[in-house]
Amino acid sequence: MLKKIYKFIIVPYTLFLLYLMFLGMGRFQYDENIVRIKPILSTIEFIEGTIRWEDIIRIVLGNVVMFIPFGFLGWIFPKLKELKSLLFSFISAIVIVEALQYFTRMGICEIDDIILNTFGVYLGFLMCMFLENKFSRFV
Repeated sequence: MLKKIYKFIIVPYTLFLLYLMFLGMGRFQYDENIVRIKPILSTIEFIEGTIRWEDIIRIVLGNVVMFIPFGFLGWIFPKLKELKSLLFSFISAIVIVEALQYFTRMGICEIDDIILNTFGVYLGFLMCMFLENKFSRFV
């Protein structure tokens, strides 16, 4: 049952997420291309420089939580049931999205985004395995 719902929802969800990554949340086109390649340090600097906790939660946790659903892609694509295949495919895709943000200047290409998004997919994969093991009748 959950697999059928997932198959129906994942495409519009992906389109919504792409909208957020390029046009939503007050995005605008930067004057220059920006890339941040300091892993983890740029996120720590963001947290230290941010006054409002809402911004920290929205950006940092959002970059993890919003990508959890992609950990379930093995339900649609059997080759992605293995963690290694899933992560390789996802990292390839998210690098392309981050590069598009860089080239269109409709966002910032950040290594931390790739790390946090991939962690979200990993958490989703763990949740998927848990659901399949404990509640296989409902999945």
